[in-house]
Amino acid sequence: MDDMLKDFVVEAMDLAVNVEEHLLRLERDPDNKETLNAVFRSFHTIKGGAGFMGLPALVAACHLTENLFDALRTGAAPVTPLAIEAALQASGFVADQLTELANGAAPESLPAMPQELEHILTNAIEGKDAPAAPTAAPVVIEVVAETVAAAPLAATPVVGEDGLDWTGMYNAVVPEGSKLAAAPVATVAATPAAAPVAAAAPAAAAKPAGKAWDGVDRREGADVRHAAPVKEDSIRVDAVKLDALLEVAGESVQAANQAAVLLERLLQFKFEGPAASLMATLAETLERASRYSTELQRATLATRMQPVGRLFQKFPRLVRELAKDLGKDVELTIEGAETEVDRVVVDSLYDPLVHMLRNSLDHGVESPEDRLAAGKPAKSYISLKAWQEANSVMIVLQDDGKGMDPVFLRSKAQQKGLISENAQLSNDECFQLVFLPGFSTKEVASSVSGRGVGMDVVKTAVEKNRGAIHIESALGHGTKFAIRLPIELSIVPTMLVSTSGAALALPMAVVQRVVELPETFMEVGGAPVLKDQGRPLPVRSLAGALGYESCSERVGIVVAAPQPYILAVEAVDGTADLVIKPMTAITVEGITGTARSAEGELVLVVGLSFLMDGCRGSVRLAA
Repeated sequence: MDDMLKDFVVEAMDLAVNVEEHLLRLERDPDNKETLNAVFRSFHTIKGGAGFMGLPALVAACHLTENLFDALRTGAAPVTPLAIEAALQASGFVADQLTELANGAAPESLPAMPQELEHILTNAIEGKDAPAAPTAAPVVIEVVAETVAAAPLAATPVVGEDGLDWTGMYNAVVPEGSKLAAAPVATVAATPAAAPVAAAAPAAAAKPAGKAWDGVDRREGADVRHAAPVKEDSIRVDAVKLDALLEVAGESVQAANQAAVLLERLLQFKFEGPAASLMATLAETLERASRYSTELQRATLATRMQPVGRLFQKFPRLVRELAKDLGKDVELTIEGAETEVDRVVVDSLYDPLVHMLRNSLDHGVESPEDRLAAGKPAKSYISLKAWQEANSVMIVLQDDGKGMDPVFLRSKAQQKGLISENAQLSNDECFQLVFLPGFSTKEVASSVSGRGVGMDVVKTAVEKNRGAIHIESALGHGTKFAIRLPIELSIVPTMLVSTSGAALALPMAVVQRVVELPETFMEVGGAPVLKDQGRPLPVRSLAGALGYESCSERVGIVVAAPQPYILAVEAVDGTADLVIKPMTAITVEGITGTARSAEGELVLVVGLSFLMDGCRGSVRLAA
């Protein structure tokens, strides 16, 4: 794909996503002129770029949809459910074509606009989904569809009102094989439509019949002005280059920290004369280098941060379509779309959130009849929220459905042989069963769920990004999925600890405070317990959880998990921002990656999910 086409695809895909959001808003507020104009502008912009890039199917679909919204915003056609559905189908077709281009498809290999799409758009333009006002005068709306030969690519010579031959200018600067040949464009006969017309909307009048559309949008009496080019305040950078830049920034910070430690050791010796002056200069230079390295790291991280709204805005239509298929009345509310997180996290969260939404729609929320019978409103609500919490980002998906029954979940897992028959699980551990591979509460798989793979994908994706997921549910009141993720993945604030001779790092996101442990503990059910700020918390050994040799652990770290506890370690060695390297060759339970301390020592990073689950696998499979 050449650079011009790549830029067009990126910009058009952003517009296509925004179009869907506007259409769903228009469905709730049909009289919103601002939204009508926004949709019209988006299709108009995509059409212009597609015409220049030689994409006839995109041009045809966008032109018909543009005609529709021109009629809607001028009152020549009513905003009906058919009009919304037609526009959504057109938006989907445009998105499919752009996706194929983004995946490397050649422009000439793209399919033509389906006849069904042309038919539904034409019907919407004619206002067939709404009764015509008896006193309204008929108006003729021109519907134009271009038929383009498959090869060679044809385009009409485009001569603007300024007298410039745009096709000729384009052919003058492109390679021989990319030039556009002049060819006539067929015109579909204008179709009359009976619809009410506002007296103050003369712009809705039809163009002269029989005149083919040549790819240039002309307005009667338009005032053509030659404006200065807009100064661009952003550029597109390949994500691979950003990743490489962040890697270098992280390593530079690590090297600066190690240099600072070495300098501190050197300063323990006594230097005299020129050597003392050189050491003072070296100390000043290293301090400046460390400061600049930190600034470079901070600036590089900022370039990778993206709002989760880029991800969230894809879900309203998904919920709308799936709810319609399931016969349910569901409203999705989104909060905190401006919350920023590492782009890798944003990209990897799409599939998990889709699975969670499908699970909530299929299993969680009830049908309108069942909700009314249970004394609930017929419409159910799903909320998707995001916010920043310390060095983590929280993403919570919550519904007001029927909730989960822990007893039923445990019974299903036992029937499928996923846990042993005599397993004793708490309610929280029963909720975690939904993440087991092969687990499903449905007897028969459907197109939505029932194959036992969706929620397993969720947990795998979250833990791959060094995150944790927790479930809360109450029968009859709904279910809440809470995902905690690091804001960025490569450099993580940690607390350095040691136990049984191993150097370890704990994510600061779950560290509340450090306490001193006594030699003897109270016991509850045979397990050690310590009172912290008036509440009894279980005490768990980090060495024991990781399978290390037992040692004297007299320092406790209060862990902010869903069920708080105290983690016993041998010593706390301070805090540090570490450059984390993921473990890919081997898998060790509880360890998510490695790093180098400022002294150059290898440090093992304990996983956030492992700590949130109480330093143990949440559910053990049956042997």
